[in-house]
Amino acid sequence: MSRALDMPRTNASGELRRRIKKEFLARPGLARLGVVILLFIIWEIAARFFVDKIFLSPPSQVFTLLHTVFQTPGVMAALRITFWELAVAFVISVATGLSVGLALGLHRFTHKSFMPIILLLYGTPQITILPIFILNFGIGPASKIAFGVSHGIFPIIVTVVAGVQNIKPILLTSAKSMGASRWQIFRWVIFPHMIPSFFAGMRLGMTGVLLGVLLAELYVSTAGIGYFTNLFTQSFNPTKLLGLISVLAAMAILLNEFVRRLELRSSRWRTD
Repeated sequence: MSRALDMPRTNASGELRRRIKKEFLARPGLARLGVVILLFIIWEIAARFFVDKIFLSPPSQVFTLLHTVFQTPGVMAALRITFWELAVAFVISVATGLSVGLALGLHRFTHKSFMPIILLLYGTPQITILPIFILNFGIGPASKIAFGVSHGIFPIIVTVVAGVQNIKPILLTSAKSMGASRWQIFRWVIFPHMIPSFFAGMRLGMTGVLLGVLLAELYVSTAGIGYFTNLFTQSFNPTKLLGLISVLAAMAILLNEFVRRLELRSSRWRTD
């Protein structure tokens, strides 16, 4: 009798677990949010009980005093300078990377001749050649933009080449046989099929540009976010330092979301 009564309860609990699991798997954002909350909890506990506050501030204090970062003289101007350098470097990286990638991907001779050189430059640690950028462009915005371009252009080139070479040759042959011009082939055949690779390269390139600009500002700048990052580090002010880093993280997330939405808008014709 007791076994008979326990069976509906077991079935009900199993059904509830299946529903919870199905709901959890249907919403990956919940898992992402849970991981973020867990990391913040670990950060809070570590900063309050295990690490000296002169080196690490708890997130509650960082976000509570975030307004003091913007009240620091020069920080708002530094944000504008860094954002302008990022925008210019990203635009140059995308335009140049797309042009070079198409030239390498569409022609077998140029691909075999120059792609190894691109991969060699891509694998070179860019920080080792930062002094060359300083000698040629000075310590102003030009060196930060150039160094950002050197970080962002190569991922775009590589992904554009990969996207072009993944196009089925029969599509190009069919377009040529129907009398399509070069622009029509690019507009209606090449570009739609390389959209996923191109936008993946844009995301990687955006991250590279951000890294390059900030590295250049850290080492040779008297303005920009990198300068204030270095300043807060040397003055042992982890609250403002982590607040500034959180602003940079928010900037990177917004830029990535912008590229993602642009990708969705450009690939509406694709079907799953």
